[in-house]
Amino acid sequence: MKKILILNGPNLNLLGNRETDLYGKESLKDIENSCKKKCDSINLSCNFIQSNNEGELINLIQSVQSDFDGLIINPAAFTHTSIAILDALRTISKPKIEIHLSNIYTREEYRKKSITAEGVNGIICGFGSLSYTLAIEAMNKLIKK
Repeated sequence: MKKILILNGPNLNLLGNRETDLYGKESLKDIENSCKKKCDSINLSCNFIQSNNEGELINLIQSVQSDFDGLIINPAAFTHTSIAILDALRTISKPKIEIHLSNIYTREEYRKKSITAEGVNGIICGFGSLSYTLAIEAMNKLIKK
């Protein structure tokens, strides 16, 4: 069975309570349950992890090359600031998809630039929690090619 890592960046542990007009009312646990259900339905295994620590996220990204078949990442605020995460993404050759709950291109000016996007195959944003399941479907196709 193919195995993917779904990685979530800073403050996503506050989903459901934080800016629900932008990010929705679902908690990160709700999204994790949806992701696991979607993965089960298409015969994928997933590890779903959240961290507020940039270094921990980098270590997890680096583990993808040896331990996973692909990466789905919501870098959250690190999207716009972290060259270190971009560099980590560039070190792995496995498929990588960046996702966001909100459409970053309709947000504040400083959120319209994704530094980390340069290190992934593609981006899915603006569909709320559906961004995750859309990314799982895309990842399934990428790793089974």
